[in-house]
Amino acid sequence: MNDPVEVADVSKRATGIRTQNGAGGGARVVRRHGFGTRTEENQPLGQFVPTGKFGRMFPEIPPLIPSLESLSELGAAMLDTRPHNKPDDTTGDNEKVPAGFTYLGQFIDHDITFDTTALQEVIVDPLALRNFRTPMLDLDCLYGMGPVAQPYLYDRNDNDKFLIGRTNVNPGGGDSDVPTGLPHDLVRAPHGFALIGDPRNDENLIVGQTHLAFLRFHNKVVDWLREDPTRREAPLRKTIFEEARDTVIWHYQWIVVHDFLRRLLDEKQLGIVLRGEGERFYHLDEGQDAFIPVEYSAAAYRFGHTMVREVYDYNRVFNLTSPIPGSLDLIFRFSGLSGGGGGVPIPSDWIIDWRRFFEVGGGVSHGFSRRLDPFLAQTLQDLPGVPAPKSLAIRNLLRGRSLGLPPGQSVAKFMGFDPLKPSDIEQGPDGEIAKKHNLHIETPLWYYVLKEAELQGGGERLGQVGSRIVAEVFIGLLRADIGSYLSRKPNWTPVLPGKNKGDFTMADLLNFMGEINPIGDGQSDGS
Repeated sequence: MNDPVEVADVSKRATGIRTQNGAGGGARVVRRHGFGTRTEENQPLGQFVPTGKFGRMFPEIPPLIPSLESLSELGAAMLDTRPHNKPDDTTGDNEKVPAGFTYLGQFIDHDITFDTTALQEVIVDPLALRNFRTPMLDLDCLYGMGPVAQPYLYDRNDNDKFLIGRTNVNPGGGDSDVPTGLPHDLVRAPHGFALIGDPRNDENLIVGQTHLAFLRFHNKVVDWLREDPTRREAPLRKTIFEEARDTVIWHYQWIVVHDFLRRLLDEKQLGIVLRGEGERFYHLDEGQDAFIPVEYSAAAYRFGHTMVREVYDYNRVFNLTSPIPGSLDLIFRFSGLSGGGGGVPIPSDWIIDWRRFFEVGGGVSHGFSRRLDPFLAQTLQDLPGVPAPKSLAIRNLLRGRSLGLPPGQSVAKFMGFDPLKPSDIEQGPDGEIAKKHNLHIETPLWYYVLKEAELQGGGERLGQVGSRIVAEVFIGLLRADIGSYLSRKPNWTPVLPGKNKGDFTMADLLNFMGEINPIGDGQSDGS
């Protein structure tokens, strides 16, 4: 989820980092959501060039290079003006997808684009560097290189488990009665940055609490295995840590396929890819390193940007009706990477209530993500602390241009789909701007995917092109990974207890992890 950059400005702005003068004239590095340090700009322009980490899914299709002015005007029109903070008005909400999936999607993105050697690769061949940048759904964003190479991630007294951080020793400003110093934050260095496998998972509070949930999930799996040794598949071959890690990874991969993708993709396209039917468009030849197609990373998978809410029903202290709502601005402020360190360790009243983000039960209804359509929250259209353009929509469109992404209609035809008609694209105030610049005829791929989701998926799921690209990349990566459940045991089903036997959802993970609402509901529960 990087920011788009103009070709001539790549070297200056590709890192998405700004500096501010601090005390004594020093520079403080500040990063904002969507502006990481990956360098997707270094892409091969032809299909016969070695791809490295990033590559192209459709190298045969000529790029679309609209004018900068047309993309800027279109991006400015992609503003969601529907209410975000009224519990009785869900006009812009996607009631099929709980709010937490927005940030689970970001967590997954950080997992498959992590830039250090995965733990599993180190174990297989510590001297092999050929797959150093290979993207896999193996939670290297969580495990790093393991307790031997990165011991600071793990508990010194029990290094089968992760070290868990504590909340601030000072009371929170929302509810000072919540106990301080609770074990519900990421471990942090003195300057506030989180000591985790991927620092990007500290760029906003919700993805940080998601990362923490997976840390706690692993620790619970360790306890589960220790309670009954017969649960271990290979007690003589694997250590407890290895068994727990593999159990966590496979259940996570199941969640990605059967909970995350099934909610957000067109069921027919996901089924075709899972069954191995039809033509493949994401090709991983034998002996070739896995790569991330830019059509996926800079267009199709950026559907998550339109799912972001302006305000969240975060917990009993910060919600849609409280004096201090759970605003997107505060979600960034209380993080080590985007907030500049001033809001961490987080105060205890900022511990998340998972009941409000996933279907975990507990007497509180979960909130929703926003609809999959061409409209972004106000804060994402006026990003603080970044160089112009400040609109994430404009930046995404410019990135697609700088990477030479093909138009959506050409991709649809190449995949054998009937493309959206110009009369479809020109609908709505955003469509009027697209028509003004003839972008209703040849449409930027990211915008096309969102428009397709609005029209074909009813704002609840992606359409044909978006679904097929995302499905092929995820399933392709899993099948290319010799350690994944789809590669090793395609008929495997989850073994951890869940709501339904043989299935495992993100809600099941949270319930297994426990501590879904550590600060309670206030006076009603005596807290």
